[in-house]
Amino acid sequence: MSVNQPDKNSDLRIRGYLDLMKLRVVELLLVTTLPALVLAQKGIPSVGLSIATILGGTLAAGSANAFNMVIESETDKLMKRTAQRPIAIGIVSRKEATIFATVVGLLSLLIFWLFTTSLATWLTLIAIVFYVVIYTMALKRRTSQNIVWGGIAGCMPVLIGWAAVTNDLSRVAWAFFFVIFFWTPPHFWALAIKYKDDYTAAGIPMLPGVTSQKNLHGQMWFHTIAMFIASVVTINFADLALWVQIVNALLFSVFALTLAQLRGSNPDYGKVAAKVFQWSITYLSLYSVLLVAAVLI
Repeated sequence: MSVNQPDKNSDLRIRGYLDLMKLRVVELLLVTTLPALVLAQKGIPSVGLSIATILGGTLAAGSANAFNMVIESETDKLMKRTAQRPIAIGIVSRKEATIFATVVGLLSLLIFWLFTTSLATWLTLIAIVFYVVIYTMALKRRTSQNIVWGGIAGCMPVLIGWAAVTNDLSRVAWAFFFVIFFWTPPHFWALAIKYKDDYTAAGIPMLPGVTSQKNLHGQMWFHTIAMFIASVVTINFADLALWVQIVNALLFSVFALTLAQLRGSNPDYGKVAAKVFQWSITYLSLYSVLLVAAVLI
C-alpha cells in the first residue's frame, strides 16, 4: 500500500493539472481553428503549421482556463458543477496552478512566434488576457451579458488560425468570427438553465437566473438568427458553392426546431435545454466540417 500510494497521488496531481486546462472545452475551440486554417490556405495547410497552431491554441486556451480556476477557486466551491475542480478540492494549490498557467501560456506564445506569424502570436496573447481579465475578472460578476462579451475570447481561434496562415485578417475571417460570437450565448445559456441555481448561489448573474424565460428565449433567438446570417455571409465571402448554403440551411433548421421547443410550458423544459446545448455543439461541428469539405472538394 505504501509503495502504491505515491504513484496514486502523482497520478491525481497530473490529472489535476490536465483538468486545470479544461481540455474538453478546448476541443470545441479547435473545431473552429481547422476550418479557419483551410479557408485561409484555400486548401490543406502544411502539417507543421497545422500542428503548431493546434498545439499552441490548446496550450493558450488551457492557460486561460487555468488562470480562470485560480481566480474563481473559492467560487468553484459554492457550485456543484465546479466543486470537484482541482484547486477547489486541494489537489493543486493556487500558487502551483498560477505557475502552471503562466508557463503553459508562455509556451503557447513561443510556439506561435516560432512556427506561425507575429499577428497570430499577438492575437493569442489578446485572447488569453481578454478571457482572464475582461471576462473572468471584470464582466462575469457584473453583468448578465457576461457571456456575450466574454465569448469574444472563444471566437479568437478563428482569427488566430487565419492569421497563422496569412499574417493578416480578411472579411472571411471576421464573418466566421461573428458566427462563433453569436453562437456562444444560446449555447452557453442553454447549459446555464440547468445550473442557474448554482450561479445564483455563487453570486454570478448568468442570464437564465436573473431574467424571465420570455426575455431569455427572445435573446437566444436573436443570437441564433444572427449566427445563421453570419454563417451565410461567411460562405458567401469565401465564394463557396451553392450546395454549401443549402446544407447549412438544413443544419440551421434543425437547430431552430430544437430551440423552438424551449418553452416554459414544456414539461420537459430542462431536457429540451440540454438538447439545445448538445445540438449547438453539433451544429458548430458540422458547420466547420462543411466549410472544410467545401474548400477541399
